[in-house]
Amino acid sequence: MYENQRLGLAYLSPYIIGLLMFTAFPFLSSFVMSFTDYDLMTTPSFVGLDNYKTMLFEDPLFWKSMGVTFAYVFLTVPIKLAFALFIAFILSFKLRGISFFRTAYYIPSILGSSIAIAVLWRALFAVDGVLNNFLAIFGADPINWLGEPSFALFSITLLRAWQFGSAMVIFLAALQNVPRSQYEAALIDGASKWQMFLKITVPLITPVIFFNFIMQTTQAFQEFTAPYVITGGGPTHYTYLFSLYVYDTAFKYFDMGYGSALAWALFVVVAAFTAVTFRSSKYWVFYSGDKGGK
Repeated sequence: MYENQRLGLAYLSPYIIGLLMFTAFPFLSSFVMSFTDYDLMTTPSFVGLDNYKTMLFEDPLFWKSMGVTFAYVFLTVPIKLAFALFIAFILSFKLRGISFFRTAYYIPSILGSSIAIAVLWRALFAVDGVLNNFLAIFGADPINWLGEPSFALFSITLLRAWQFGSAMVIFLAALQNVPRSQYEAALIDGASKWQMFLKITVPLITPVIFFNFIMQTTQAFQEFTAPYVITGGGPTHYTYLFSLYVYDTAFKYFDMGYGSALAWALFVVVAAFTAVTFRSSKYWVFYSGDKGGK
C-alpha cells in the first residue's frame, strides 16, 4: 500500500513542484510585494497600504483602465457566447459535411491568443487594410478602425468573439445530450422551433451556459495579447485594458510593488464578479431533478 502511495507521489511530483514553484510561490510573492516599493534593482522597502491608497485615490489611469476592461468584458462575453450557442445549435443537426464545418469553426480557438493572429487582425483593420478596401468597392470612405475611440475597442472585441470555438464545442456536447423525448412532446403540443429552443433547450443547458460564462469572463478580464499587439492600448487609452496597465507598470516602468498591487486589485475584481455570478446562479441555472435552481 505504501509503495503504491510513494509511486503515485513520484508520478505527481513534477506537477506538484511546478505548482509550488511557478504558481504558489509567485502568487504569494506578489502579495508581499504589493506592500512594498520595489524597482527590481534595490532592496524592497515596506510601504504598507500606500500602493493601494495611491491606486484608489490618486491614480486616474487605474479607473480608466478598469472601466475599459469592464466595457471589453461586457461587449465580448455576450457576443461570443451568443454566437457560439447559435453555431453549436446549427451544427447539432445531422447535415452533409457537418464534420468539416465543426472543425473549421473550432480552428480559430486553437490559435488562441496568438501574436501572429493579432498582427493579421491589425493588418485587416488598418486604414489601408482588407476591410476598408472591401468597403471601398461600395463607395464607402476608409474608416480608421484602430485609431478612432468609437471603433478601436469594438475592433479588438471582434477578435475575441471570432475565437468562439472552445465555447461552441462545449455547447454542442450539451445540445446533443438534450433528451429527444422533450422535443417530441413539444411537437405534439404544437410548439414552434423557437418556442422549443427557449422553453426546452436553453433551460436544460443552463449549467453549461453558466460554466462557459464563468470561463469566458475570467479570460476576458485577463486579455492581453490582442490589445497590446493591435492597438498598444490606444487611442488615448480607449483600449488600455487593465492587464496592459499591470504589465507596463511592472515591466516597463519597473515599479514591481505598485504593479503587484494592481494585479491583486484585478484578482479581487475577478473573484468578486465570479462570486456574484455563483450567487445569482440559483435563480437561473437549473439542474436535472431540480424544480427551480439550486
